[in-house]
Amino acid sequence: MRRAYASLLIALAAALPFGAFATTLKVGDQQLQTRGVLEASGQLKDVPYQIEWFNFPAAQPLGEALNAGAIDVGGLGDAPLIFAYAAGARIRAVSATRSTPVDLAIVVPAASPIRSAADLKGRRIATTRGSIGHYLAVATLERANLKLSDVNWSYMQPVDARAALASGSVDAWSTWDPYVALTEASEHARSVANGVGVSSGLSFEAATDTAIRDKRAELADFLRRVAAGQRWALSHPDEVAAIQSRVTGLPADVLKTVYQRAQLHPVAIDDNLIAEQQRTADLYLRANVIKTRLNVTPSFDKQFSSATP
Repeated sequence: MRRAYASLLIALAAALPFGAFATTLKVGDQQLQTRGVLEASGQLKDVPYQIEWFNFPAAQPLGEALNAGAIDVGGLGDAPLIFAYAAGARIRAVSATRSTPVDLAIVVPAASPIRSAADLKGRRIATTRGSIGHYLAVATLERANLKLSDVNWSYMQPVDARAALASGSVDAWSTWDPYVALTEASEHARSVANGVGVSSGLSFEAATDTAIRDKRAELADFLRRVAAGQRWALSHPDEVAAIQSRVTGLPADVLKTVYQRAQLHPVAIDDNLIAEQQRTADLYLRANVIKTRLNVTPSFDKQFSSATP
């Protein structure tokens, strides 16, 4: 059995254009969303290398782990990728997905007098610095002709932001699913703005330059599995929600809402997508969130596109 398995691994490695598999691929995840999809869809069966999972509450610490080389690849949104790249991280987006941007929102307590983006003036907004929630807040204020100085910012991780909103320490929270859905279900929070019209809905698997160089075979195989799992999840939200609920402890009905409204699906990294990412970076520059203009093109690597058609 062991000899047969070893022979199979050798055959698989020989069949791949990038060479033999390394021992372990270190994968960063947020709220175990990627792992939940892969487990539910059966894509973690017969993986010919080890996957070591690292779970993060948000994209900022995941990006920091990528920058430090503590993980090889991880999923993060368009804005966090820009923040990491602006900070000098030697990482590149190797695959892309798009979701319906109602999965990020600025939420307020049910009894709040805030009814629109214009009502945010003078209010306290919680968000995670460098997150897609941060981007949503900046873009929403710009669209409402408000300056960043028109609100009071409280930067914190999601668990702290949720508590701050519940206690009244902040007036609004700019965040993303599953936090939006969870807060709506458990605290009856309501949305006063979402990502429609201001967010691209893009998110990425980003890998370190070292992993791209040394673990191309593993990355190509992993990205194929992620794309296959995402396509499967589009028509199986109940199964994905049940698996992720067991792994994370979050309610299955909340997670089903997350998957149904996101409609997350793989997309190709092409020039139009890179142009969208450039517009996101340019908004951050206008808002003085980043200090110098970025050319985002070098933050993408198209060589894995055939792995995620």
